[in-house]
Amino acid sequence: MIETITGLDVLRERVRGWKRAGLRVGFVPTMGNLHAGHYSLVKLAREQADRVVSSVFVNPTQFGPNEDFTRYPRTPDADTAGLAAAGCDALWLPDVESMYPFGVELAAKVHVPGVSAVLEGAFRAGHFDGVCTVVSRLFNQVLPDVAVFGNKDYQQLAVIRQMVADLQFPIEIVGGEIVREANGLAMSSRNQYLSDEERATAAVIHRTLRAMRDAIRAGTPRARVEADADAALRDAGFVPDYAVVRGRDFSEPADGEGGAWVALIAARLGRTRLIDNIEF
Repeated sequence: MIETITGLDVLRERVRGWKRAGLRVGFVPTMGNLHAGHYSLVKLAREQADRVVSSVFVNPTQFGPNEDFTRYPRTPDADTAGLAAAGCDALWLPDVESMYPFGVELAAKVHVPGVSAVLEGAFRAGHFDGVCTVVSRLFNQVLPDVAVFGNKDYQQLAVIRQMVADLQFPIEIVGGEIVREANGLAMSSRNQYLSDEERATAAVIHRTLRAMRDAIRAGTPRARVEADADAALRDAGFVPDYAVVRGRDFSEPADGEGGAWVALIAARLGRTRLIDNIEF
């Protein structure tokens, strides 16, 4: 049975009780409108901890001025049922006032330099400041031992890891594998904005990522790989923000350089912006 908690004092007392009993606490922060990808993170947290807390909070500070904060779907009843089935013990439902007691405009902000400035950070100014601001607050509210985030938001995970290391949060950060639909499309709450035709077209992103991986492995110059990927996306009807190959630290490796790489794509299809990646 999942417990829904709306008061911070109640949340902290529940977590303190678990820790007094010697239990390890896991945490999965979300913005709601949950799907199988989110539930896989809860299940992973359950493997890492004795008790699991998940939060649902649509955070206004990580949406840009032309993004979809008001349009973002809210599905509280379905979310609660799905979290319970996935093994979540407590659902933390803060409101804006408890998250930002002085208001959003006067909120203290957390900025992680370097890794937050490129790719998503360049195309969505202020996005990672909003993410780090709310995640740091959630960490202080929940005080987990381990927190689980999805690898689909690859750069977000890297930013959070750096924030945790820099601010010395005593929290282990675990990345969960991408969960995909049958056609390879990475699961996302924003997928429901796609029409049936767009959903079929969206599978091109994963195919393009695999082609980028295979081309790099075959020795194709990185600039050519990225140009071909951009062209493939545009031919399919996307408007790409980027289609790039980077080192796992977001560096730009030289052609022929060995090591661990990641291909990343962000592209708009109609009104919907989709992101995905593949490590190799």
